[in-house]
Amino acid sequence: MNNIYLALMHYPVLGRHANIVSSAVTNLDVHDISRTCRTYNIKGYYVVSNLPAQREIVDNVLSYWLEEFGREYNPSRSEALTVVRKASYLEDVIEDIESVEGVRPHLVFTSAKRGPDRLSYGEMSGLLRTSEIPHLLLFGTSWGLPEEILKLCKFALEPIRANSDFNHLSVRAAVAVILDRLIGEDTEKRRD
Repeated sequence: MNNIYLALMHYPVLGRHANIVSSAVTNLDVHDISRTCRTYNIKGYYVVSNLPAQREIVDNVLSYWLEEFGREYNPSRSEALTVVRKASYLEDVIEDIESVEGVRPHLVFTSAKRGPDRLSYGEMSGLLRTSEIPHLLLFGTSWGLPEEILKLCKFALEPIRANSDFNHLSVRAAVAVILDRLIGEDTEKRRD
């Protein structure tokens, strides 16, 4: 499973009233999700925003931790941030992955909402473990990813807590839970 990518979408995402908006990049999402991605050997973590000022936030975080004082101060954080890429649009991410892998990635939709044809984590894990095609896991900020993104995806994952009366994890927590469910340690190996 060495060809899995992740994108944190800040555009297009749903706003409070189900309209398409651009959401703000947070320093914590850049840091924490990169650490999770590095832990699970994600090949690339893309922060996607159509707003130049928001991409500049990503540049500033990366510059500090990869080129400035942060690199010396905390080398493990610096290493984790090496997986971060920035992009203006999802199409840019897809093109970048295709240029690296030589094939278009399969897009995987994530959501806290239920929907038809959602794969279980076991089913998706099995696909990831046997496929030679790269996969791009899409995570939404704000109120989640819009229907137009779902239509581009080959797969959609079931929600983490589909039957809960409260299902509103931070995107950082959702990324960690989902990556562990998909890539985590093989349970058969843990029994030995």
